[in-house]
Amino acid sequence: MQKIFGLLIVLAGWGMAGVQAQQVASPSVAWKASATRKNDSTILLSIQAIPEKGMSLFSLYPANGTQNPMGGTLQLDSTLPSFSTANIRLTAGTPSSVITFPGDTAHYIVYADSVSWELSVSIPPSLKESISGTINWLGKKGDEFPSNAYTFRVPIANNATENSVEGSTGSWWNIFLICFFTGLLAVITPCVFPLIPVTVSFFLKKSSTQSQGLRNALWYSISIILIYTIPTLLLTLIFGDSILYRISTSSAANLLFFVIFLVFAISFFGAFEISLPNSWANKADQKAGKGGLLGIFFMALTLVIVSFSCTGPLVGTLLGQTSSQGFGLAPVIGMFGCGLGLALPFSLLAFFPTLLPALPKSGVWLNSVKVCFGFIELALAMKFLSNVDLAYHWGLLDRDVFLVIWIVIFGLLSLYLLGKIRFSHDSPLPHLSVPRFFLSLFSLAFTLYMIPGLWGAPLNMLSGFIPPASTQDFNLNNLQYEYAPSAGPASNAKPPSKYVDKLEVPFGLTAYFDLEEGLAAARVLNKPVMLDFTGHTCANCRKMEEQVWKQPEVLRRLKNDFVLISLYVDETTELPISEQIKGEDGELIVTVGDRNLAYEKKKFGINSQPLYMFLDTKGEPLSTVRYGYDSDVDKFIAHLEEVRNEFVKRNK
Repeated sequence: MQKIFGLLIVLAGWGMAGVQAQQVASPSVAWKASATRKNDSTILLSIQAIPEKGMSLFSLYPANGTQNPMGGTLQLDSTLPSFSTANIRLTAGTPSSVITFPGDTAHYIVYADSVSWELSVSIPPSLKESISGTINWLGKKGDEFPSNAYTFRVPIANNATENSVEGSTGSWWNIFLICFFTGLLAVITPCVFPLIPVTVSFFLKKSSTQSQGLRNALWYSISIILIYTIPTLLLTLIFGDSILYRISTSSAANLLFFVIFLVFAISFFGAFEISLPNSWANKADQKAGKGGLLGIFFMALTLVIVSFSCTGPLVGTLLGQTSSQGFGLAPVIGMFGCGLGLALPFSLLAFFPTLLPALPKSGVWLNSVKVCFGFIELALAMKFLSNVDLAYHWGLLDRDVFLVIWIVIFGLLSLYLLGKIRFSHDSPLPHLSVPRFFLSLFSLAFTLYMIPGLWGAPLNMLSGFIPPASTQDFNLNNLQYEYAPSAGPASNAKPPSKYVDKLEVPFGLTAYFDLEEGLAAARVLNKPVMLDFTGHTCANCRKMEEQVWKQPEVLRRLKNDFVLISLYVDETTELPISEQIKGEDGELIVTVGDRNLAYEKKKFGINSQPLYMFLDTKGEPLSTVRYGYDSDVDKFIAHLEEVRNEFVKRNK
């Protein structure tokens, strides 16, 4: 009897579902669907359901290998081949309970929290753009069994890599190369370079055979790589793949980096020496004296410790930049590249010892290298201070002020390289060497390049490293946008009001800085939404704006075809008490930036900036492609056209 009663409930629920099949979402269950093409004939359909609090959701697939009389069903477009419900695979979600009824031997699985399924679907070659279907679902809330239908139509992403900007191979490769060459640069510092011939000679002369010497030198290099990589990897594994990102983008960390780099710069100029505690080096040196592979490892650790005063700023800069990429493996890959660059000369010279005599002798030139690093560290210190200034809207380092400081720093570096400035520990410069001449030429050219920026020149080469042009008081370049016809929201749409006193976008664009406010305008204007996840400290965001947004064809589309919503993930403005809520991790969301970041991670499952997502007027994604930094203008225009066409199609 109970089984018959249960079946009647299901039939009644599905009957109501047929009447309401045009609903996009149920009031009781939040649904998300996405589709990714596996090959020309198969796509992977992913479905996620989040029932409201207090309600459980029956499974979408059979229980105990038999057809489930109480549960949900999935129906795809009638043009698609039929599929077996046994192929629906659970990918996430823990059953809250298994329900049985008197006289019924079947077990019914229900979920109280988020649950996700996947299904491989065979498709005809003609299906290229999207897939649609309906989920008839059944829930349990107390003694009631609510039911409804969710109808979906989702675009098909071409492949898994196009659907995600996180951890892309290209980004990893770029990070590795930058950090690798920085590691090579660290080799010529006064703390490392003099140790190379001594260390290599030690392995070759103290080993009983040549092969043992080569093995020891190779292990020494591997140890350096491990010392740089393992701590970063452990931090990521213990605290999560976004821990270094949160540290690198926090204002407190940027302020700390400013102080550290300023102190290092003063040290490089010869005021004092910085080193880690001698006891650390002594203990590592004692361990190294025991010999064997472990002893060689501690020899490498000793090198890392004693060279800290030269390599520390370089490593700190790399960690800060790679961590801000937003995906967890970036700093690990960066530290691996840096360690490899630093360690490579030791192994290379061990395998080719005839190159040792060709190395330049240590001398006063190493001190000049250290002073040059001092100027660079001073410039980087200003960059970290600028990040904090932008986040808190102090207005201390606007673009023109920042440029003046950098022009002075690199101008003085040019004079130093030409021998016009000397510090107390510098030796006399009887003549100008060729390498020094070319370095001074580069520094002077860079100084002159920045000067037009004081009047608003774009300075595309520095996009992302200097404050945005919107912070500059007098900017001739912006006049073309100020006097250009505005294509902002029409008079019947409420103009932006939240946070406009603190935030702005370039090139005369109109943007909303609050999600709900922007969606409301999009509904009035009947335009698709472009979500711009950005940040004050995001270098790639500024590059994207200067290199892509600024192009006439892109700018025209952004002004006329979309409602732009820029969500700053590091905005420090505090939310009103009524808007402060707890995030998924239980922590209270206090600031505007925290709320935007939580929304980005929850809605799109990624923590990376820039990220450009496109929504319809109901807040549903128009594309599953998570579009990140890419300087290809034509590719961005094509993507804008694609999502706009999808919006038009949905509104027919």
